[in-house]
Amino acid sequence: MGITVPIMGRASTHCRIGKGNAGDHSQKAQMPLASNFGISTENQSSTFPCGGCGHSGGMRTNVLNGPLQVCCFAPTTGFYRDGFCRTGPEDRGLHTVCAVMTEEFLKFSRQQGNDLSTPVPEFDFPGLKPGDHWCLCVTRWAEALAAGHAPMVVLEATHISALEFVTLESLQAHAAT
Repeated sequence: MGITVPIMGRASTHCRIGKGNAGDHSQKAQMPLASNFGISTENQSSTFPCGGCGHSGGMRTNVLNGPLQVCCFAPTTGFYRDGFCRTGPEDRGLHTVCAVMTEEFLKFSRQQGNDLSTPVPEFDFPGLKPGDHWCLCVTRWAEALAAGHAPMVVLEATHISALEFVTLESLQAHAAT
């Protein structure tokens, strides 16, 4: 039995290592289609569920419908490298899930082509280790969930737009305490 996750009609997304929109010099890992890892999809027309909630400026909301909390400053995470798992039009990977890294997840991600453990100094990326908090691409988290390797999440620091891809119940089942 698969997991049902709404996908917004994207064929794939990219998870980037680097500062914000690092351009062609960033490392990229092609994210597979949700159906490739046992997740059935439902198209949704909205890109973001609330006007401006994830973009710079405006209100930032978490999956519990409260104010979006900081995910991590050491290492500094987020697509915009501001510590928050907020998103915007330039964030093609939707780095919205504040996850607590585990050795199991880091190994899984490396096997999927996105090595989060190795430092990339040219992008001020220190490499992650177990216990670090990091804003993951929501599709990577969903892929890890389907494969049984999903890391724990910090609900208060996970952006509300993640709910377009995964259920609140799935996130709550993996809530960090």
